[in-house]
Amino acid sequence: MAKYRVPPTPDNFSVWFTYALGASIELKRAIDILIGNRRRFDAKTNNDLFNAYVGLQASDGRTINHASQRLRSLMVSARQFLSTAIADNHSQMQAISDVADRGGAEVNSRQLIESLMKELEKATTRATHLETNFAEKARELDSIRDSLSKSEERAKTDTLTGLPNRRGLEEFFRVAQISAMEKGEPLSVLLIDIDHFKKFNDNFGHGVGDQVLQLMGKVLREKLRDGDLPARYGGEELIAVLPKADLAACKRVAERIRRTIAECSIPGRSVDEVLPRITISIGVAQFQPGESMAELIERCDRALYLAKKAGRNRVVTESELSPELAATG
Repeated sequence: MAKYRVPPTPDNFSVWFTYALGASIELKRAIDILIGNRRRFDAKTNNDLFNAYVGLQASDGRTINHASQRLRSLMVSARQFLSTAIADNHSQMQAISDVADRGGAEVNSRQLIESLMKELEKATTRATHLETNFAEKARELDSIRDSLSKSEERAKTDTLTGLPNRRGLEEFFRVAQISAMEKGEPLSVLLIDIDHFKKFNDNFGHGVGDQVLQLMGKVLREKLRDGDLPARYGGEELIAVLPKADLAACKRVAERIRRTIAECSIPGRSVDEVLPRITISIGVAQFQPGESMAELIERCDRALYLAKKAGRNRVVTESELSPELAATG
Protein backbone atom coordinates (compact mmCIF):
# COMPACT_ATOMS: atom_id res chain seq x y z
CA MET A 1 0.00 0.00 0.00
CA ALA A 2 2.87 2.35 0.78
CA LYS A 3 4.52 1.52 -2.54
CA TYR A 4 1.44 2.56 -4.50
CA ARG A 5 0.51 5.37 -2.10
CA VAL A 6 -2.77 3.84 -1.02
CA PRO A 7 -4.21 5.72 2.01
CA PRO A 8 -4.34 3.50 5.13
CA THR A 9 -8.12 3.49 5.61
CA PRO A 10 -10.08 0.47 6.96
CA ASP A 11 -11.70 -0.16 3.56
CA ASN A 12 -8.35 0.02 1.75
CA PHE A 13 -6.78 -2.33 4.30
CA SER A 14 -9.62 -4.81 3.63
CA VAL A 15 -8.95 -4.65 -0.11
CA TRP A 16 -5.18 -5.03 0.06
CA PHE A 17 -5.26 -7.62 2.83
CA THR A 18 -7.56 -9.72 0.61
CA TYR A 19 -5.17 -9.07 -2.30
CA ALA A 20 -2.11 -10.12 -0.25
CA LEU A 21 -3.83 -13.31 0.92
CA GLY A 22 -4.82 -14.16 -2.64
CA ALA A 23 -8.33 -14.86 -1.33
CA SER A 24 -9.97 -13.33 -4.40
CA ILE A 25 -8.56 -14.25 -7.80
CA GLU A 26 -10.65 -11.55 -9.50
CA LEU A 27 -9.42 -8.84 -7.12
CA LYS A 28 -5.80 -9.91 -7.62
CA ARG A 29 -6.17 -9.82 -11.41
CA ALA A 30 -7.87 -6.41 -11.28
CA ILE A 31 -5.15 -4.84 -9.10
CA ASP A 32 -2.34 -6.46 -11.10
CA ILE A 33 -3.84 -5.05 -14.31
CA LEU A 34 -4.18 -1.59 -12.74
CA ILE A 35 -0.55 -1.77 -11.61
CA GLY A 36 0.51 -2.95 -15.06
CA ASN A 37 -1.27 0.03 -16.61
CA ARG A 38 0.40 2.34 -14.07
CA ARG A 39 -2.99 3.38 -12.79
CA ARG A 40 -2.96 5.70 -9.79
CA PHE A 41 -4.84 4.36 -6.77
CA ASP A 42 -6.82 7.50 -6.03
CA ALA A 43 -9.89 7.70 -3.78
CA LYS A 44 -12.29 6.80 -6.59
CA THR A 45 -10.31 3.76 -7.73
CA ASN A 46 -9.91 2.54 -4.15
CA ASN A 47 -13.62 2.97 -3.48
CA ASP A 48 -14.51 1.07 -6.66
CA LEU A 49 -12.22 -1.80 -5.68
CA PHE A 50 -13.77 -2.03 -2.23
CA ASN A 51 -17.37 -1.90 -3.48
CA ALA A 52 -16.74 -4.36 -6.30
CA TYR A 53 -14.66 -7.02 -4.54
CA VAL A 54 -15.01 -6.67 -0.77
CA GLY A 55 -18.04 -4.58 0.18
CA LEU A 56 -20.59 -6.78 -1.61
CA GLN A 57 -19.58 -9.73 0.54
CA ALA A 58 -21.01 -8.03 3.63
CA SER A 59 -24.46 -7.78 2.04
CA ASP A 60 -24.45 -11.56 1.60
CA GLY A 61 -23.65 -12.12 5.27
CA ARG A 62 -27.16 -12.79 6.52
CA THR A 63 -28.00 -15.33 3.81
CA ILE A 64 -24.63 -17.06 4.11
CA ASN A 65 -24.89 -17.15 7.91
CA HIS A 66 -28.33 -18.77 7.72
CA ALA A 67 -27.09 -21.36 5.23
CA SER A 68 -24.02 -21.97 7.38
CA GLN A 69 -26.21 -22.69 10.41
CA ARG A 70 -28.34 -25.12 8.40
CA LEU A 71 -25.23 -26.88 7.08
CA ARG A 72 -23.71 -27.09 10.57
CA SER A 73 -26.92 -28.66 11.92
CA LEU A 74 -27.02 -31.05 8.98
CA MET A 75 -23.42 -32.16 9.50
CA VAL A 76 -23.93 -32.69 13.23
CA SER A 77 -26.99 -34.83 12.50
CA ALA A 78 -25.14 -36.84 9.86
CA ARG A 79 -22.14 -37.35 12.14
CA GLN A 80 -24.38 -38.61 14.98
CA PHE A 81 -26.16 -40.99 12.63
CA LEU A 82 -22.88 -42.31 11.27
CA SER A 83 -21.58 -42.89 14.81
CA THR A 84 -24.73 -44.84 15.63
CA ALA A 85 -24.48 -46.82 12.39
CA ILE A 86 -20.84 -47.72 13.10
CA ALA A 87 -21.69 -48.82 16.64
CA ASP A 88 -24.61 -50.89 15.32
CA ASN A 89 -22.32 -52.44 12.71
CA HIS A 90 -19.83 -53.48 15.38
CA SER A 91 -22.66 -55.06 17.43
CA GLN A 92 -23.93 -56.86 14.34
CA MET A 93 -20.49 -58.20 13.46
CA GLN A 94 -20.05 -59.44 17.04
CA ALA A 95 -23.45 -61.15 16.94
CA ILE A 96 -22.63 -62.90 13.65
CA SER A 97 -19.25 -63.92 15.07
CA ASP A 98 -21.01 -65.45 18.09
CA VAL A 99 -23.32 -67.41 15.78
CA ALA A 100 -20.29 -68.65 13.85
CA ASP A 101 -18.61 -69.76 17.10
CA ARG A 102 -21.71 -71.66 18.06
CA GLY A 103 -21.51 -73.42 14.70
CA GLY A 104 -18.40 -75.19 15.92
CA ALA A 105 -20.28 -76.73 18.85
CA GLU A 106 -23.02 -79.28 18.65
CA VAL A 107 -25.90 -76.91 17.97
CA ASN A 108 -29.07 -77.65 16.05
CA SER A 109 -28.35 -76.54 12.49
CA ARG A 110 -31.85 -75.15 12.07
CA GLN A 111 -31.45 -72.93 15.12
CA LEU A 112 -28.07 -71.81 13.84
CA ILE A 113 -29.48 -70.85 10.44
CA GLU A 114 -32.41 -69.03 12.07
CA SER A 115 -30.03 -67.05 14.29
CA LEU A 116 -27.89 -66.13 11.30
CA MET A 117 -30.94 -65.07 9.28
CA LYS A 118 -32.13 -62.84 12.13
CA GLU A 119 -28.79 -61.07 12.30
CA LEU A 120 -28.73 -60.61 8.50
CA GLU A 121 -32.28 -59.24 8.64
CA LYS A 122 -31.18 -56.72 11.26
CA ALA A 123 -28.25 -55.72 9.04
CA THR A 124 -30.58 -55.21 6.07
CA THR A 125 -32.92 -53.07 8.18
CA ARG A 126 -30.04 -50.93 9.41
CA ALA A 127 -28.67 -50.51 5.87
CA THR A 128 -32.11 -49.47 4.58
CA HIS A 129 -32.47 -47.00 7.44
CA LEU A 130 -29.00 -45.62 6.70
CA GLU A 131 -29.78 -45.22 3.00
CA THR A 132 -33.08 -43.44 3.78
CA ASN A 133 -31.38 -41.08 6.19
CA PHE A 134 -28.68 -40.12 3.72
CA ALA A 135 -31.26 -39.60 0.98
CA GLU A 136 -33.05 -37.14 3.30
CA LYS A 137 -29.78 -35.33 4.04
CA ALA A 138 -28.99 -35.14 0.32
CA ARG A 139 -32.39 -33.56 -0.34
CA GLU A 140 -31.77 -31.07 2.46
CA LEU A 141 -28.38 -30.19 0.95
CA ASP A 142 -30.08 -29.63 -2.42
CA SER A 143 -32.60 -27.38 -0.69
CA ILE A 144 -29.83 -25.31 0.89
CA ARG A 145 -28.01 -24.99 -2.43
CA ASP A 146 -31.22 -24.01 -4.21
CA SER A 147 -32.04 -21.46 -1.51
CA LEU A 148 -28.61 -19.86 -1.80
CA SER A 149 -28.81 -19.78 -5.60
CA LYS A 150 -32.26 -18.17 -5.61
CA SER A 151 -31.27 -15.67 -2.94
CA GLU A 152 -28.22 -14.62 -4.92
CA GLU A 153 -30.26 -14.33 -8.12
CA ARG A 154 -32.91 -12.19 -6.39
CA ALA A 155 -30.21 -9.93 -4.98
CA LYS A 156 -28.96 -9.25 -8.52
CA THR A 157 -32.33 -8.81 -10.27
CA ASP A 158 -34.62 -5.81 -10.65
CA THR A 159 -38.10 -7.02 -9.72
CA LEU A 160 -40.00 -4.73 -12.11
CA THR A 161 -38.15 -5.33 -15.39
CA GLY A 162 -36.61 -8.71 -14.63
CA LEU A 163 -33.26 -7.30 -15.75
CA PRO A 164 -30.09 -7.41 -13.65
CA ASN A 165 -29.79 -4.53 -11.19
CA ARG A 166 -26.73 -2.46 -10.28
CA ARG A 167 -25.17 -5.33 -8.39
CA GLY A 168 -25.62 -7.74 -11.30
CA LEU A 169 -24.25 -5.07 -13.63
CA GLU A 170 -21.14 -4.53 -11.52
CA GLU A 171 -20.37 -8.25 -11.30
CA PHE A 172 -20.75 -8.69 -15.06
CA PHE A 173 -18.69 -5.60 -15.85
CA ARG A 174 -15.79 -6.71 -13.63
CA VAL A 175 -15.43 -9.92 -15.60
CA ALA A 176 -15.90 -8.17 -18.97
CA GLN A 177 -13.42 -5.45 -17.99
CA ILE A 178 -10.67 -7.91 -17.07
CA SER A 179 -11.32 -10.02 -20.18
CA ALA A 180 -11.15 -6.96 -22.45
CA MET A 181 -7.79 -5.89 -20.98
CA GLU A 182 -6.28 -9.37 -21.03
CA LYS A 183 -7.36 -10.16 -24.61
CA GLY A 184 -7.09 -6.66 -26.04
CA GLU A 185 -10.73 -6.76 -27.16
CA PRO A 186 -13.16 -3.81 -27.30
CA LEU A 187 -15.90 -3.32 -24.73
CA SER A 188 -18.65 -0.74 -25.06
CA VAL A 189 -21.61 0.50 -23.05
CA LEU A 190 -24.84 2.24 -24.00
CA LEU A 191 -26.85 4.24 -21.46
CA ILE A 192 -30.56 4.79 -22.11
CA ASP A 193 -32.90 7.43 -20.74
CA ILE A 194 -36.65 7.37 -21.44
CA ASP A 195 -37.63 10.77 -22.80
CA HIS A 196 -40.14 12.71 -20.66
CA PHE A 197 -40.67 9.68 -18.44
CA LYS A 198 -41.98 11.84 -15.59
CA LYS A 199 -44.95 12.81 -17.76
CA PHE A 200 -46.02 9.17 -18.05
CA ASN A 201 -46.14 8.86 -14.28
CA ASP A 202 -47.66 12.28 -13.63
CA ASN A 203 -50.32 12.21 -16.35
CA PHE A 204 -51.20 8.51 -16.58
CA GLY A 205 -50.13 7.02 -13.26
CA HIS A 206 -47.19 4.94 -12.10
CA GLY A 207 -48.77 1.79 -13.52
CA VAL A 208 -48.27 3.12 -17.03
CA GLY A 209 -44.72 4.15 -16.14
CA ASP A 210 -44.06 0.61 -14.97
CA GLN A 211 -45.39 -0.73 -18.28
CA VAL A 212 -42.96 1.50 -20.15
CA LEU A 213 -40.04 0.17 -18.12
CA GLN A 214 -41.18 -3.42 -18.65
CA LEU A 215 -41.39 -2.77 -22.39
CA MET A 216 -37.83 -1.42 -22.29
CA GLY A 217 -36.63 -4.57 -20.57
CA LYS A 218 -38.33 -6.77 -23.17
CA VAL A 219 -36.84 -4.85 -26.12
CA LEU A 220 -33.36 -4.89 -24.64
CA ARG A 221 -33.45 -8.65 -24.15
CA GLU A 222 -34.61 -9.12 -27.74
CA LYS A 223 -32.13 -6.76 -29.41
CA LEU A 224 -28.94 -7.68 -27.56
CA ARG A 225 -26.72 -10.70 -28.14
CA ASP A 226 -26.60 -13.62 -25.72
CA GLY A 227 -23.23 -12.49 -24.39
CA ASP A 228 -24.37 -8.89 -23.73
CA LEU A 229 -25.88 -7.68 -20.47
CA PRO A 230 -28.91 -5.37 -20.26
CA ALA A 231 -29.58 -3.93 -16.79
CA ARG A 232 -31.67 -1.36 -14.99
CA TYR A 233 -29.27 1.36 -13.91
CA GLY A 234 -31.76 3.34 -11.84
CA GLY A 235 -35.08 5.16 -12.22
CA GLU A 236 -35.87 5.48 -15.91
CA GLU A 237 -32.27 4.79 -16.96
CA LEU A 238 -31.24 1.44 -18.40
CA ILE A 239 -27.85 0.28 -19.51
CA ALA A 240 -26.28 -2.41 -21.68
CA VAL A 241 -22.72 -3.77 -21.62
CA LEU A 242 -21.51 -5.16 -24.94
CA PRO A 243 -18.28 -7.22 -24.76
CA LYS A 244 -16.25 -7.46 -28.00
CA ALA A 245 -18.15 -4.49 -29.48
CA ASP A 246 -16.38 -1.27 -30.46
CA LEU A 247 -17.99 2.18 -30.50
CA ALA A 248 -19.38 1.84 -34.04
CA ALA A 249 -20.92 -1.58 -33.37
CA CYS A 250 -22.44 -0.40 -30.13
CA LYS A 251 -23.93 2.64 -31.87
CA ARG A 252 -25.60 0.38 -34.44
CA VAL A 253 -27.16 -1.69 -31.68
CA ALA A 254 -28.29 1.48 -29.90
CA GLU A 255 -29.96 2.73 -33.09
CA ARG A 256 -31.85 -0.57 -33.49
CA ILE A 257 -33.09 -0.29 -29.92
CA ARG A 258 -34.11 3.35 -30.39
CA ARG A 259 -36.06 2.63 -33.58
CA THR A 260 -37.81 -0.38 -32.06
CA ILE A 261 -38.95 1.61 -29.03
CA ALA A 262 -40.20 4.46 -31.23
CA GLU A 263 -42.43 1.97 -33.06
CA CYS A 264 -43.93 0.56 -29.83
CA SER A 265 -46.97 1.81 -27.96
CA ILE A 266 -48.54 1.24 -24.56
CA PRO A 267 -52.31 0.64 -24.42
CA GLY A 268 -54.30 3.14 -22.36
CA ARG A 269 -56.63 2.28 -19.52
CA SER A 270 -59.61 2.99 -21.76
CA VAL A 271 -60.31 2.93 -25.49
CA ASP A 272 -60.41 6.74 -25.63
CA GLU A 273 -57.17 7.27 -23.74
CA VAL A 274 -54.28 8.14 -26.05
CA LEU A 275 -50.77 7.76 -24.65
CA PRO A 276 -47.86 9.74 -26.04
CA ARG A 277 -45.28 8.03 -28.23
CA ILE A 278 -42.36 6.50 -26.36
CA THR A 279 -38.89 7.70 -27.34
CA ILE A 280 -35.48 7.24 -25.80
CA SER A 281 -32.12 8.99 -25.84
CA ILE A 282 -28.92 6.94 -25.76
CA GLY A 283 -25.30 7.74 -24.94
CA VAL A 284 -22.56 5.36 -26.11
CA ALA A 285 -18.93 5.05 -25.00
CA GLN A 286 -16.09 2.53 -25.36
CA PHE A 287 -14.04 1.18 -22.49
CA GLN A 288 -10.48 2.44 -22.10
CA PRO A 289 -8.04 -0.05 -20.50
CA GLY A 290 -7.57 0.57 -16.80
CA GLU A 291 -10.58 2.82 -16.23
CA SER A 292 -13.37 2.07 -13.79
CA MET A 293 -16.97 1.35 -14.68
CA ALA A 294 -17.96 4.71 -13.16
CA GLU A 295 -15.61 6.59 -15.50
CA LEU A 296 -16.94 4.76 -18.55
CA ILE A 297 -20.56 5.41 -17.57
CA GLU A 298 -19.73 9.04 -16.90
CA ARG A 299 -18.74 9.46 -20.57
CA CYS A 300 -21.93 7.66 -21.60
CA ASP A 301 -23.86 10.10 -19.44
CA ARG A 302 -22.20 13.09 -21.11
CA ALA A 303 -23.14 11.72 -24.53
CA LEU A 304 -26.66 11.06 -23.25
CA TYR A 305 -26.91 14.64 -22.00
CA LEU A 306 -25.90 15.86 -25.47
CA ALA A 307 -28.57 13.64 -27.06
CA LYS A 308 -31.26 15.13 -24.85
CA LYS A 309 -29.95 18.64 -25.41
CA ALA A 310 -30.07 18.09 -29.19
CA GLY A 311 -33.78 17.24 -29.10
CA ARG A 312 -33.97 13.70 -27.64
CA ASN A 313 -34.92 10.50 -29.51
CA ARG A 314 -31.39 10.04 -30.79
CA VAL A 315 -28.09 8.23 -30.21
CA VAL A 316 -24.91 10.16 -29.44
CA THR A 317 -21.45 8.62 -28.98
CA GLU A 318 -18.53 9.93 -26.98
CA SER A 319 -16.75 10.77 -30.26
CA GLU A 320 -19.29 13.56 -30.79
CA LEU A 321 -18.48 15.26 -27.50
CA SER A 322 -16.56 18.50 -27.67
CA PRO A 323 -13.18 18.45 -25.89
CA GLU A 324 -14.56 20.82 -23.26
CA LEU A 325 -17.63 18.71 -22.59
CA ALA A 326 -15.62 15.53 -22.59
CA ALA A 327 -13.25 17.00 -20.02
CA THR A 328 -15.71 18.69 -17.70
CA GLY A 329 -19.03 16.92 -18.21
